[in-house]
Amino acid sequence: LVYLLEGNGWYRDATPRTIRLHAGDLLMIHPNIGHTYGPEPAERWSEYYCVFDGPAFDLLHDIGLLAARRTVAHLSEIDAWLSRLEAALPSQTAVTLSERTVALSRFIQLVTEIAALAADDAGPVAPGWIGEACRLLRAHLDRALPPANVAASLGVPYETFRKTFQRMIGVSPGRYRMIRRIDAACAMLLETDLTIYLVAERLGFANEFIFSRRFKQITGMAPREYRRQLPRLRYHSNAAGDQDEA
Repeated sequence: LVYLLEGNGWYRDATPRTIRLHAGDLLMIHPNIGHTYGPEPAERWSEYYCVFDGPAFDLLHDIGLLAARRTVAHLSEIDAWLSRLEAALPSQTAVTLSERTVALSRFIQLVTEIAALAADDAGPVAPGWIGEACRLLRAHLDRALPPANVAASLGVPYETFRKTFQRMIGVSPGRYRMIRRIDAACAMLLETDLTIYLVAERLGFANEFIFSRRFKQITGMAPREYRRQLPRLRYHSNAAGDQDEA
């Protein structure tokens, strides 16, 4: 993945194909296809990139999601997408099988979402409202947000919205939002000293029991087990006037 943060340029490959690129474009570069990309001499270019391989991604390729015809996704909210990429990449501190499995699952989910938004040689892979739907479902995670309300705000019939979202993103709208809420919970458990009760409260769960059950459904472990296994960035309470400390 190569995410263009600033500037303009071109992508060319041996298919042959030439694509003009602008800030906010994310390239999905595939193995075994000769290619070149970058700015023209008079242009400038700033990028963020990551390289990955392995059987999990081979499977996504085999089912067509990472097919070579899908090359560019336009992700205009650069700061938000860059933060999501950085947060989803497996940490160097992930050592145990549980840690690596959770990290890989989160990264695969993000790659799947990007691939669904990528352009296809035969035309757009996803309707234009998919990106906005994802943005709405990621917002205000402490509030109730029925997927039907999102569909209505986009002017899309709910059944069309639900089925198309499932096909393009790989999970239902409701599960997508729940995954994002659990992602936020993982960050809180990792980076703060908040109790499980307070994490559940801040993310709008009715009680700690429901939160713990949803957390285990998504991650495969209870919140307390997750917190015990992952290295933590311990923060002093801002209320006490202390500085954050890794």
